Amino acid sequence: MITPPPAMQQALQELLGPSGYLTDPSSLQEYGRDWTRFTPPAPSAVALPGSIEDVQAIVRLARQHRVPLVPSGGRTGLSGGAVAGQGEVVLSLARMNRILGLDTVGRSLSCEAGAITGNVQAAARAEGLIYPVDFASSGSSQIGGNIATNAGGIQVIRYGMTRNWVTGLKVVTGTGELLELNKGLIKNNTGLDFRHLMIGSEGVLGIIVEATLALATPPRDPRVMVLGAPSMTAIMAILEQCQGALSLLAFEFLSDLALEKVINAHGLQPPLQARAPFYALVEFEDPAQGDDAPILTLVENCMASGWVADAVLSHSEAQRRSLWRLREDISETIAKWTPYKNDIATTVANVPILLERVEALIADRYNDLEVVWYGHIGDGNLHLNILKPESSSVDAFQQRCATVSRELFGILSDLGGSVSAEHGVGLLKKEFLTFSRSKTEIGLMREIKKLLDPDGILNPGKLIEL
Repeated sequence: MITPPPAMQQALQELLGPSGYLTDPSSLQEYGRDWTRFTPPAPSAVALPGSIEDVQAIVRLARQHRVPLVPSGGRTGLSGGAVAGQGEVVLSLARMNRILGLDTVGRSLSCEAGAITGNVQAAARAEGLIYPVDFASSGSSQIGGNIATNAGGIQVIRYGMTRNWVTGLKVVTGTGELLELNKGLIKNNTGLDFRHLMIGSEGVLGIIVEATLALATPPRDPRVMVLGAPSMTAIMAILEQCQGALSLLAFEFLSDLALEKVINAHGLQPPLQARAPFYALVEFEDPAQGDDAPILTLVENCMASGWVADAVLSHSEAQRRSLWRLREDISETIAKWTPYKNDIATTVANVPILLERVEALIADRYNDLEVVWYGHIGDGNLHLNILKPESSSVDAFQQRCATVSRELFGILSDLGGSVSAEHGVGLLKKEFLTFSRSKTEIGLMREIKKLLDPDGILNPGKLIEL
């Protein structure tokens, strides 16, 4: 365990004031963890800077005293990337939360890293635009954390990942130096673009302090339908039909167990009269503005092929939001079971074979446990959640799941997939990184970290180490 020396503690107290330097047990517990619950939080302190200069000063003090820092956003991550478990100082960007400007002509927005994703989305909407990266935790996640993990979410099939929408960054490196990257430019061919090194780097190369984000035109009249399907093979067939007939915004799937958990927890009504093993939730633009004939034809064709047993289509904004709850409330609903989460991906073309092989593995290894499936299947991203039995300890459960994960990741490696599609590597996936990245790539990552964080003070133990 690490404890900052008295000189560093005094300097941080003087720099940040009593509300910006916290050591009480409640704050340490709150800021020292993310949504994972496998590593107990144990930071020594929480630093809440109010400016870029504060961040630089904190980093320089940490480097001088060899005290590691854990950058912290909204702490909604699911890989342990924001966990401080060894006495580190948590550097929270929560107070740096301002939206700095919005350019309607250039369609861009600048904000501090601690800006809540939902607030950024609201600011864009107020000007008739959208920031299209969206996910269930948008009400509490922060833009800096989204960028550091290259967050994806529910509309990647249309808009892509966070990386697609970042046009500029300000980042403080492990030496305390401020880098201003790309400056919001759309075109800038002047050599290596270090902005993309920082996006998805999980805080091991630098601390994101400001961002410039691209904005887009809102989709026209979005509607949602939920379709019950007998198998994952049928889900993939539905996807292919929808890609040819609809202007897709999202294509999500969930298992019947996932739906059951959400309905029971929140007192919701089942979307369909008859239950099905799997469900597709499809969001699309409806330029016909209420002409259901093309949509009904699509559904009827899917039913005739045996891919769909029943379906429901939204006819109001309230109904659209109600149907989305069935998917978006899953993660929060199952949190009480301390789930072991595997966030995996392959190419869309390889999804059927991945599903077939993974389902066989689950039937063999987890036949005594509840397994909740859901995910962004339209972009090849599946979320596999194993629910911890009440009778099992957290350590024993995690050890068992990690052992099976090696077999799962072997399947992914064979298919050229990723052990972490959007949650990052953090603590939970670090030992499995070699299933998706070569030794040469990992070595290059380590060399880049040495350049930008020569003393290894930024988020140690996560992703890569010196």
